[in-house]
Amino acid sequence: MTDPMTVLVADDEQPALDELAFLLGHDERIGTIHRASNGADALRILTQEAIDAVFLDIHMPGLSGIDLARALGHFDRRPPFVFVTADEERAIEAFDLSAVDYVLKPVRAERLARAVGRLLEARAAGGADATSAPPVAAAPAAAPAASAAPPTASTPALVAVSLGGTTRMIRQDSIQFVQAQGDYARLHTEDGSYLVRVPMSDLERQWSAAGFVRIHRSYLVSLAHVSRLRLSASSPTVLVGATELPVSRRLLPALRDRVAANRIRPRA
Repeated sequence: MTDPMTVLVADDEQPALDELAFLLGHDERIGTIHRASNGADALRILTQEAIDAVFLDIHMPGLSGIDLARALGHFDRRPPFVFVTADEERAIEAFDLSAVDYVLKPVRAERLARAVGRLLEARAAGGADATSAPPVAAAPAAAPAASAAPPTASTPALVAVSLGGTTRMIRQDSIQFVQAQGDYARLHTEDGSYLVRVPMSDLERQWSAAGFVRIHRSYLVSLAHVSRLRLSASSPTVLVGATELPVSRRLLPALRDRVAANRIRPRA
């Protein structure tokens, strides 16, 4: 059995801090619990103690949870972290910072237990570098611009989506195509679809390196999920899963280039 995790809980509201520590204290997978009532205290603990995982509120005076997450990216050994917040609007930003999970308040014990499980998975994937000695930060007081950590074979990229009033994570490589819906985008997978509050143009830019390409003003597709292309027809289309999607004439040349680069053979 894995050794219990030493965790840090940071929240400027004392009742919320006490409740979260109480719930974690009843989880046998959790060992020592350090508490911080503001970002500065949290950063001090992170630089002095060997912390296996971090639970962060987003809105704190001074250094916010987002600021702390950015600072963690400059640690030699970055512990995995979870946001625990009442703010439903920051999930996309949180996962862009490589958060393991995003738990909404009020916190339910079973939901927190799932977050602990995901932290354990992230800890195992990180190996010894994620636990051992206290991390050393490069200029920890600074809050640099956000940059998503690249996924590895053991830690695929995850995307935060809303479902039934809760936030969950899905694997980016399970997304077959994206459909624009105003200021939102709908992510389509084999199992269903999920709405995210992010413009299609942002996803097109951010996901290009992951094999997503814009084929129409309303569609962004994953080349890995394309099963058929009709690019020479009078009305070009691509088949993604069981869905046939149109390709606009304006975007057809760029799609041809990406298809050639990825060595995908169009079918008649």
